[in-house]
Amino acid sequence: MNRKVLLIPLIFILVSGTLTAKEALPSGYHNITLGMTMEEVKEALKKDPQFGFRGDRDVSLLPGENRSLIETDTSRTAPWSFLEKCYFQFYEGKLYIITVNVRQTRMDHYSIFSTLCDKYGSPDSLNPEKSLWQNDSVTMTLERPLTLKYTDKKISDKLKEESRVLKSGEEMSRDLFLEGL
Repeated sequence: MNRKVLLIPLIFILVSGTLTAKEALPSGYHNITLGMTMEEVKEALKKDPQFGFRGDRDVSLLPGENRSLIETDTSRTAPWSFLEKCYFQFYEGKLYIITVNVRQTRMDHYSIFSTLCDKYGSPDSLNPEKSLWQNDSVTMTLERPLTLKYTDKKISDKLKEESRVLKSGEEMSRDLFLEGL
């Protein structure tokens, strides 16, 4: 009898722990995931009318080496969509940022924020401009007014590191001057 009494609370703890476990962060939105090639993203966009993808005229090159962008706009092709404009940024042929602007007339910030908290737990960082969830490979943010962003953390960190440029002599001189005040 004592074993049964001890077993019941243990089972309850295990079951309740399983029910409150949070999902892993998504690596993309709907059927588009970080790391896809541009052709794979184009095909996925063609199959999903909520994005309002019109074809290659939505593709452009970004300043810098090996960067390109697909931009979609649903204002003419899918005014019923919850999405407004979406941006898919590529580096070296792989998708590394997905930006989804949500139509504010159809959805509100609180509904998305509370849903994300329910699914993925409390944000790792929270301020008036954005809420941020992250793991080793993905950073997901909900930005104001109403934008969801999925970023490949490794590529983003690599690009940030590459963009660090040594200060010029004039900038160092300026800093030394200011330190002497």
